[in-house]
Amino acid sequence: MMQVDQIFVASDDVVSREVAGEVVLLDLASGEYFGLNAVGGRVWSRLTEAACSIRELSLMIESEFAAPYEQIEQDISALVSDLAEKGLIRRA
Repeated sequence: MMQVDQIFVASDDVVSREVAGEVVLLDLASGEYFGLNAVGGRVWSRLTEAACSIRELSLMIESEFAAPYEQIEQDISALVSDLAEKGLIRRA
């Protein structure tokens, strides 16, 4: 499991577009596409603005979506882990 205070930022090799309420990412290095739902898209948007931690992302999502913080933090940790594994974000 990732540490909630680790800082991440979007990779420079990824471009994104909003399409029909989802965010589609294109990894320019691999040519692969990835889709994110509304919450994932919001997290992606924040990571493209500035480096931030899982805790900061979780608090932002908690303020915008109705869900328990513990669940949000677990989901954000899993998302960040997945994005990092695919090389779409990196540690800052």
